[in-house]
Amino acid sequence: MKMTMNIWQAAAALMIGATFSTALRAAELQVKDGQKIAFMGDSITQAGAAPKGYVTLVIRGLEAVGVKTTAIPAGISGHKSNNMLERLERDALSKKPDWMTLSCGVNDVWHGANGVGLDAYKQNITKIVDQCQAAGVKVMILTSTMIGEDEPNPNNQKLITYNEFLRTLAKEKNCLLADLNADMQAIITKAGPEKKGNIITSDGVHMAPAGNEMMATGVLRAFGLSDEQIAKAKQSWADPKPAQ
Repeated sequence: MKMTMNIWQAAAALMIGATFSTALRAAELQVKDGQKIAFMGDSITQAGAAPKGYVTLVIRGLEAVGVKTTAIPAGISGHKSNNMLERLERDALSKKPDWMTLSCGVNDVWHGANGVGLDAYKQNITKIVDQCQAAGVKVMILTSTMIGEDEPNPNNQKLITYNEFLRTLAKEKNCLLADLNADMQAIITKAGPEKKGNIITSDGVHMAPAGNEMMATGVLRAFGLSDEQIAKAKQSWADPKPAQ
């Protein structure tokens, strides 16, 4: 009888431990149930609001681990840091989000003479973050994804200093950071020199399904999801029925 009781006590302890572990992981997540997330960006983010886009996948991934959130899509094709600063209040802050992810840099560099130089970019991004934080909105900074799936090209080399600034600013302003440029480079490097064509983008810039999953994974990891929770999120993406 004593052995039976010990077995039951051990089982109960395991159940309590598992429940505590689940609660602890949930407590570590930066985004909470019922919150709203604004997604500020350019055409990559605009397309990210589609059913298989990264914005949608982030929301579905969070729901898969028990955190229901609402997306506020704020991506507009062709926009640069100056454009995003101009419309920040209208497209994001006025909608009272709890969080805002900021994806900006591709067009600032890619547009060349019509782009935004590094000094002006730094000023614009800093103002965006400052205005968000002044309004009580927490910010996650996304490093800019690559401009062509070949790291040595001039645009990607120019982008290095922009992303270095974003990493520094995230630390200075206590923002979350999703280092998507590093994630993208890692995937391309792993593919090796035998890689032919694009593997995560449709045209070197705009995301293919694999790219959207890469971006969503980076955002979810930055929000604090564990590897186990990321796996559960990815399972939800395979479900053809959108999250409600």
